[in-house]
Amino acid sequence: MWDFIEGEVLAFDKPLHWTSFDLVAKVRYALCHKLERKKLKVGHSGTLDPLATGVVLVCTGKKTKLIDKLQYDVKEYVATLQLGATTPSYDMEKPVDATYPTDHITRQLINETLPQFIGEQWQTPPMFSAIQINGKRAYEFARKGEEVELKPRLLVIDELEVLAFDVEQMQLTIRVVCSKGTYIRALARDIGERLGSGAYLTALRRTRVGEIHVEDCLTIEQFLNTLKDYEYVQDK
Repeated sequence: MWDFIEGEVLAFDKPLHWTSFDLVAKVRYALCHKLERKKLKVGHSGTLDPLATGVVLVCTGKKTKLIDKLQYDVKEYVATLQLGATTPSYDMEKPVDATYPTDHITRQLINETLPQFIGEQWQTPPMFSAIQINGKRAYEFARKGEEVELKPRLLVIDELEVLAFDVEQMQLTIRVVCSKGTYIRALARDIGERLGSGAYLTALRRTRVGEIHVEDCLTIEQFLNTLKDYEYVQDK
């Protein structure tokens, strides 16, 4: 049985349009209410964008000490890229700001291009990200139209494969296995640049963190329903 005060690591399938902090806040509120406590340590490992779904690990109680360690687990994603256009956020948060020709893009060109991203890579994070710059989040500057310099970061992409390519819609679906700190939105940007067509994300799902697969995760609804029958017995 769960012991949220001593600590648990819970695996959730984050809903679309929720931030990772929304998920943590919902879990914390539900647990504090159930346990009749004013405070409880709850945190998450590995932020997911609001427009992404999939695995988010939420730690409670003393297990929040594991968050830093869990951050380093390898992650797997399935992403869909729209080729032939770009957006300022590299996903669908912002409208298209430029379009490009795609007549030259073939499956062969894609197959020749993607292997170039496997291994160690220097990647510049998106401006629309939660990276701290002088005490503020990068997206705070971006949403005000302010330009700040983001330094490239070294990361590792272990696997990158094509799952589907719709030549009529110019949509490319890929599976990515990568290290901590990899922005799949930025990877979409870089793939688009390398293909000479531009690209942005239309869908993103984190399918695995370490050995935890999305199929093993709870939805927030399942968690709340299970919590109704939970009884916490404190040792005397």
